[in-house]
Amino acid sequence: MRQITILSFLLISFFSLEILATDPGDGYKVGDIATDFSLKNIDGEMVSLSDFESAEGYIVIFTCNTCPWAVKYEDRIIDLHKKFSNDGFPVIAINPNDPSIKPGDSFSEMKVRASEKGFEFPYVFDEKQEVFPAYGATKTPHVYVLDKERMVKYIGAIDDSPRDPESVSINYIENAVESIRMGKTPDPATTKAIGCSIKSKKA
Repeated sequence: MRQITILSFLLISFFSLEILATDPGDGYKVGDIATDFSLKNIDGEMVSLSDFESAEGYIVIFTCNTCPWAVKYEDRIIDLHKKFSNDGFPVIAINPNDPSIKPGDSFSEMKVRASEKGFEFPYVFDEKQEVFPAYGATKTPHVYVLDKERMVKYIGAIDDSPRDPESVSINYIENAVESIRMGKTPDPATTKAIGCSIKSKKA
């Protein structure tokens, strides 16, 4: 019984540390213009924001294969792509993790996971770990919604229920996209990203 109690405490402590370490990085703030990037997609092709010539904006999501919180959001990310890609707001998912720290986040494993889940959006690899620091991403998942000029309009979580999709009451990304389409400022423009810390040797 004591061993079970200790194990439960350690698991709770681990996930608490992962969740609480949500201080924003030194990257983009709302109102900044994001620099374009060129990252390798799971199909081997390079992907940049400028590839989406008819985009009205972009939903950039830092995520991965292995974080339990990222996994919980996979179906919701798929739904976001289905809902907004045809309206000019493509989802671009970026894996920022170093696979030498998290082998399950290697490029080969990204391809496997994308196939299993049927990702129809780009799932690209920040192999040199240069893009996520520029954005200031600290978690998986961590979201940045940009307008067509690549101005950052929203930073933070996907919605207000990381544990249970059935309990979502505020869809932050959906609200942000709708605000941008109406020429309004998203409210809120920032929220706390809930997830696992990005795994980097530079950290």
